[in-house]
Amino acid sequence: MEKISRTKIVDLLKRRDFGAMVNVKGWVRTRRGSKQVNFIALNDGSTINNVQIVVDLANFDEEMLKQITTGACISVNGELTESIGSGQAAEVQARGIEVLGTCDNTYPLQKKGHTMEFLREIAHLRPRTNTFGAVFRIRHNMAIAIHKFFHERGFFYFHTPIITASDCEGAGQMFQVTTKNLYDLKKDENGAIIYDDDFFGKQASLTVSGQLEGELAATALGAIYTFGPTFRAENSNTPRHLAEFWMIEPEVAFNDITDNMDLAEDFIKYCVQWALDNCYDDVKFLNDMFDKGLIERLQGVLKEEFVRLPYTEGIKILEEAVVKGHKFEFPVYWGVDLASEHERYLVEEHFKCPVILTDYPKEIKAFYMKQNEDGKTVRAMDVLFPKIGEIIGGSEREADYDKLMTRIQELGIPMKDMWWYLDTRKFGSCPHSGFGLGFERLLLFVTGMTNIRDVIPFPRTPRNAEF
Repeated sequence: MEKISRTKIVDLLKRRDFGAMVNVKGWVRTRRGSKQVNFIALNDGSTINNVQIVVDLANFDEEMLKQITTGACISVNGELTESIGSGQAAEVQARGIEVLGTCDNTYPLQKKGHTMEFLREIAHLRPRTNTFGAVFRIRHNMAIAIHKFFHERGFFYFHTPIITASDCEGAGQMFQVTTKNLYDLKKDENGAIIYDDDFFGKQASLTVSGQLEGELAATALGAIYTFGPTFRAENSNTPRHLAEFWMIEPEVAFNDITDNMDLAEDFIKYCVQWALDNCYDDVKFLNDMFDKGLIERLQGVLKEEFVRLPYTEGIKILEEAVVKGHKFEFPVYWGVDLASEHERYLVEEHFKCPVILTDYPKEIKAFYMKQNEDGKTVRAMDVLFPKIGEIIGGSEREADYDKLMTRIQELGIPMKDMWWYLDTRKFGSCPHSGFGLGFERLLLFVTGMTNIRDVIPFPRTPRNAEF
């Protein structure tokens, strides 16, 4: 076969210079036809759309043609022609075919529908399906949109450590990082492990959040964001939890809680608009195949102003719903940490649009949140979305050294780990705010997928670290 430089299918399908000789390479999705002519649907991952290769069987070796099965990888030279059939404007009349990689009939992705559960068992192959091709192209586009949004607004991308000796959320559910021989651990007289001979000389873990370091950066650079992997060792086998996920955490000096809410709303709307503008084919495919209301929901989020609702009023609405006979699995009362069903009731049934819940009881929120004058609530905000529940959690931070110290002591957080964080409140403290967005939660919303394991290439969940 003569050497012609390759054209990606996404570009080829836009071309109208019919008669030109082209080369395409990709994986066979299907092959059908008669004794005279075969039609091969070829996909190279650059788009949800396949290109049709028309093969006149008389011109090709029969033994070579036998190798062109579903999943095989081929290179095709041919003439770009106008497509007579519906669907695509362009197709390729094959002049030369080379089989780059054969694929036998044990290939699990034969032409039939597969369940999401089955595809998770072959996560190394699932990117080759239409569904996961679409999801992972959207995932890339969302990452680009996030960097673009912050860069255009003068934020600096700040890399916080993956390995840390502090527990940001006080949740304690952290993965330990060690080089110690676990069969032979040195312990002191109280039975506690001695970490002196460990790599870092102290107990270290994988980060649950880059926020604390992000705050340090914001009090120097003004406005920063982090975007990296985070780890939670929670034994949560739900469709909304992963042990390893990605998080975006902006932190902004001089922003109060209202500025923080404005930023969160602008940010999500920018990302959703980006998906509609740049991933329409993929979004449309997911809309048609999985979730007929997806595009409508995405457009709805862009149109609506998010409702801003104090927690206390939210609880009143939920209590009234209970009185009127609505059944919740979990009880509703002032002071409760809302369950996903409560959040979704407010968003999907009461307001029918995204809700930003504010001013939570301080008991159910982290130590670093700014306390309100009432002494009972803090300037927290959670952005609640249809079908997902909480998609963003954030707050204005406590900038007052004494108040922060008191809260740390009340909660019994070990001071030896927190001295550097407190320095920001000693040396030129300033008001500042930020939030965390779980990247995969955003992707659940944008793709219409229902399980968080289906928006990350290789999910890490309890009892599962395959691939």
